[in-house]
Amino acid sequence: MGAVVRRPVAWMAAIVLLAEAVGFVFVNGLMATVVDNQQMSLAGLDPDAMSTGTWAAGFALGLYLVACAALLVRAAITDRGFGRVARPVLVSCAILHGLLGALAVGLVGWTAFLFMMVVLGLIVLTLVAYGEREARTTAEAGSPPPVGTGPSAA
Repeated sequence: MGAVVRRPVAWMAAIVLLAEAVGFVFVNGLMATVVDNQQMSLAGLDPDAMSTGTWAAGFALGLYLVACAALLVRAAITDRGFGRVARPVLVSCAILHGLLGALAVGLVGWTAFLFMMVVLGLIVLTLVAYGEREARTTAEAGSPPPVGTGPSAA
């Protein structure tokens, strides 16, 4: 898959993750405000602690999504693959979207599920596209092909 496809997909995934980060912070802020205004309590927990925890969770998830978007922007700008830290972070982001998509079906509906699966697809497509380039670069550098590939494998 050439840079013609890799870069736009990475840019699109980064833009969607940034928009999603803003959305998560907004929704958690809305929930925290409702809990605080109504003085709701769950099993005797302090409403102020619940409100603060909801804000903290929203900001933590928002920062995580912004960090993932920054990794995708770096890949789109430099057109290089992901390193040892960036790849697991993006894989965990893809797993998060898979889990949120599964939860979204029951809690929100099929539209939210579809959105989560589109984001999951963008992240996985970016990971696969840049992983393919790294494998091709090592093959071009003169290293032997992986076991099970090559002319004698057929």
